[in-house]
Amino acid sequence: MATLNLRKPTLRSVETRESPPPEARGADYVMEIKNLNAYYGDLLAIKDINLRMRRNSITAVIGPSGCGKSTLVRCLNRMHELVPGGRIEGSILFNGEDINAPNVDPVELRSTIGMVFQKPNPFPKSIFDNVAFGLRINGYRGDIAEAVERSLRQAALWDEVKDRLKRSALALSGGQQQRLCIARAIAIEPEVILMDEPCSALDPIATLAIEDLIRELRKSYTIAIVTHNMQQAARVSDETAFLMVDEDRAGFLVEFDSTERIFTNPSHQQTEAYITGRFS
Repeated sequence: MATLNLRKPTLRSVETRESPPPEARGADYVMEIKNLNAYYGDLLAIKDINLRMRRNSITAVIGPSGCGKSTLVRCLNRMHELVPGGRIEGSILFNGEDINAPNVDPVELRSTIGMVFQKPNPFPKSIFDNVAFGLRINGYRGDIAEAVERSLRQAALWDEVKDRLKRSALALSGGQQQRLCIARAIAIEPEVILMDEPCSALDPIATLAIEDLIRELRKSYTIAIVTHNMQQAARVSDETAFLMVDEDRAGFLVEFDSTERIFTNPSHQQTEAYITGRFS
């Protein structure tokens, strides 16, 4: 940096990505979260979070409603501070640099650590202008049409929209709109993509298309995905962070490990109870 995402599964019943544990795969960490506490005013939302995200990996963040999953990912590109009273303690390192250091421009940071939201939010513009928006405001000097096509291809949307780029993005289906938002996020070539329940408003077919896309994007980007869908977490992620809520309603990290271990042989009883649906 310059100044810088039907039946309750039982253990071993969910197909997971095969991946060795984090400690066995080298130490190329793009993000490191150390002793993170996040607040809304005086309310402690998450506390003492410590985890590391490997480059070109997919980290799933799971846990019951209200445990701070969205708060955690929004801290990773300083969107949490946009909420009145939002503040953090601790440190978040991106490529070894503290993202909350005084010399870090949060707008520049968010172009490097992008966000895809729960509900598709295309701008009321053409498909082309949606993807080109970030390029233009960031002063892109290359061929914008070429960059738009490249981003739409990466988002597996080009073949569906190439003949109607000037039409409104609002005319697309929900799944297409979400892929358009992903294309818009990757057009400016971030290093990290944060996805906050990107499939929660989509039907099963559109959800599978987004999951296929996420796995493909892993080749070029580091991804964190918040999800309530246990099978989705098992299908797409390399590592999984499981959050719970303590008696004070603050979220805390119960366990962080390879997704295969989390879903087949978790270290904590709370994790096993959540994965198997004994509580949610």
